[in-house]
Amino acid sequence: MELELIHRRIHTIRGIKVILDYDLAVLYEVLTKNLNLAVKRNISRFPEDFMFQLTKDEFDNLRLQFETSSYGGRRYLPYAFTEQGVAMLSSVLNSKKAIDVNIAIMRTFVKMRQYALDYKELAEKLLEHDKQFDDVNEVLNYLMTEKKLEIEQQERRRIGFKI
Repeated sequence: MELELIHRRIHTIRGIKVILDYDLAVLYEVLTKNLNLAVKRNISRFPEDFMFQLTKDEFDNLRLQFETSSYGGRRYLPYAFTEQGVAMLSSVLNSKKAIDVNIAIMRTFVKMRQYALDYKELAEKLLEHDKQFDDVNEVLNYLMTEKKLEIEQQERRRIGFKI
C-alpha cells in the first residue's frame, strides 16, 4: 500500500494526528457503517484517547479545508481514530486486508513522527547557525565600516599649503 495515499488521509484535529472513519473504511475496503458497527460492538477497546467523535464545528472546519462538501450526506458526525485506535482496529477487523492496511498505517505514522523529529533537529541547528552568522555579520559590518572610514579619510581633500 502506498504510504503517501495514507499520509494524505491523516489530519490534525485537537492537536492529535488522526484518520477519520470514512477514510479508514476506504482503506479497509469496507462500508463506513460496518467499520463503525464493529467498533461499537467492541467499544470498551476504544477509550477517548484512541477514538473520539468530531464536533459539528470540527467537521465543518475539516470540510472547509477540503473545499468540498462531499462528506455532507452523513447523519452522524465522523469518528477520528488516533494511532492507538488504528492499531486497536486490527483486533476488531480481523481480515488479511485489515492487517496489511494496519501495517501500512503504522509505518506512515512512524515516518511522520521521524520526519517531525528530523525537522525539529534541523530547525535547532539552523537557529544555532543563525546566531553564529549574526556574529560574523556584525564583525563584517564593523570591518566594512572601518574600511569605509579609512578610505574616506584618504580620499578627502587636503587643506593647507601644497608643496
